[in-house]
Amino acid sequence: MTKRMEHDLIGDREISEKVYYGVQTLRAKENFNITGITLSQFPAFITSLVKVKKSCALANYELGLLEENKKNAICEACDEIMDGALHEEFVVDMIQGGAGTSINMNANEVIANRGLEILGHKKGEYAFLHPNNDVNKSQSTNDSYPTAFRIALYEKIYELVDAMTILKNSLGKKSKEFKDIIKMGRTQLQDAVPMTLGQEFHSFSTMIEEDIQRLLEAQQLVREMNLGATAIGTGINSHPEYAHLVEEKLQDVTGRPFKTAKDLVEATQDTGAYVQISGVLKRIATKISKICNDLRLLSSGPRAGLNEINLPAMQPGSSIMPGKVNPVIPEVVNQVAFQVIGADVTITLASEGGQLQLNVFEPVIAFNLFNSINMMKNAFETLANKCIDGITANKEHCKNLVVNSIGLVTALNPHIGYENSTSVAKEALDSGQSVYDIVLKRGLLTKEELEDIIKPENMIKPRLIK
Repeated sequence: MTKRMEHDLIGDREISEKVYYGVQTLRAKENFNITGITLSQFPAFITSLVKVKKSCALANYELGLLEENKKNAICEACDEIMDGALHEEFVVDMIQGGAGTSINMNANEVIANRGLEILGHKKGEYAFLHPNNDVNKSQSTNDSYPTAFRIALYEKIYELVDAMTILKNSLGKKSKEFKDIIKMGRTQLQDAVPMTLGQEFHSFSTMIEEDIQRLLEAQQLVREMNLGATAIGTGINSHPEYAHLVEEKLQDVTGRPFKTAKDLVEATQDTGAYVQISGVLKRIATKISKICNDLRLLSSGPRAGLNEINLPAMQPGSSIMPGKVNPVIPEVVNQVAFQVIGADVTITLASEGGQLQLNVFEPVIAFNLFNSINMMKNAFETLANKCIDGITANKEHCKNLVVNSIGLVTALNPHIGYENSTSVAKEALDSGQSVYDIVLKRGLLTKEELEDIIKPENMIKPRLIK
């Protein structure tokens, strides 16, 4: 295998001529065998990195700091990578020391070596196009890495919103399908008052709709970036007009309204936006887990549980109990929620752990935010397509639970009084008779009056008492 020789601060290393990354990436690959999950598995982050590099090259060229042939080579290489080329060359572990330097250099080296080929040179001939001097010109890892992270996070949030919208719509369709199915509502797992199954599913849909809005609000925080800050926010080694110009170029390249922070020193060390987004993800995870708990309860049984709804049967549920089918889709979504809630703790600690002018722990923040969003996106689409869309209702069973429930007495309370209602409820509990039969037996209401009160449409919304 043909080798090329590269060198850095530490010394010389042989590198395969086949690869586009260079010596600093090689060292990072050797040093950080941590998760086994590399940058290549996060294409949105790769794309964002090269968008930053292209924007910087355009700004540097316009300021007279980068020759036209180098600018063209960098931009062409970036365009190819944005189209999906060379993603396998991004080999650095997502969690690494150095505040993201290894990932930044991975991008610099791949772009430089592909740019060299475009210029007619061999990989490693950095005299003609250098990873640091040219591709990384006017930049530091400390502004290019977080800017790329924010661009990717901005786009990934849209993906999650799309998945949440699919789930919201699925729940909304079920709320319409079940709008006339009367059932017993419950508080503290005890019979409460009647409602419809449609109202229950509509509440689930509303939960998701509200969280979509919270997520879009949090997304706006990552529009602010620190590109132009270079090392700590002072802009050292950059042109006075660079920060403003690179903002314009980044907007052009991304098509998104990213803006330069007013205080670049603050922006370089502040990770508050990540904490806010992670908190919203935790909120979403908590609520979707609650919905899945409800789905598992409502479908429990089928003979010895609530059995008000039927979840689609996805697979056999036991290696020992024939005929058993488990609620596997809500169960897996529960587990995703637990993972996201745990990741929020990691992100919080990593953000708190920053010191002075830089937070070196952004790699673990990025790893966890991207993982959480990816898992939630997949989980929501799975829940909608493999569970919610196929749910059916046991209409008669739901109705019988209402008719035979002690909770029915709450609907009678305004008509027969609290004392009578309490007495009826106690007798029903002691004797096993229905509330309906006891009220008629005692002559507290006529059959017509009772039938009117317990009509489903009269029990599920406010009503004037005659």
